[in-house]
Amino acid sequence: MNLGNFLIVKSLISLVFAFAYLLVPGTAASWFGMALDPTGILLARMLGAVFLGIGFICWFTSQVSDTSLGRDIVLALFLADTVGFLVTLLAQLSPIAAASGWVGVAIWLLLAAGLGYFRFVR
Repeated sequence: MNLGNFLIVKSLISLVFAFAYLLVPGTAASWFGMALDPTGILLARMLGAVFLGIGFICWFTSQVSDTSLGRDIVLALFLADTVGFLVTLLAQLSPIAAASGWVGVAIWLLLAAGLGYFRFVR
């Protein structure tokens, strides 16, 4: 797999979560064992908007990933996904976590590791 294909996969994952959090935030949160109040629904929809932007950034960057700008975007995505991994890991280790939350930890870890590989190793 090359970086362009990896970014397309990340784009599709981001877009799935974007539409889930925008359209059915309560259901999307329940996948990870969370229940949302009205404020949580608003924040989940805001998260969906962010995932929508990330999905499109990844999609468009997949075509120019070998440029200096593409490498900078991959670095930014790597840093963001690493923070996302740490946040979900800490949440999963807290008393509020549900077993299904490990799926989110795994997704963030795989995305961060893939971006790190393509940015620093390859």
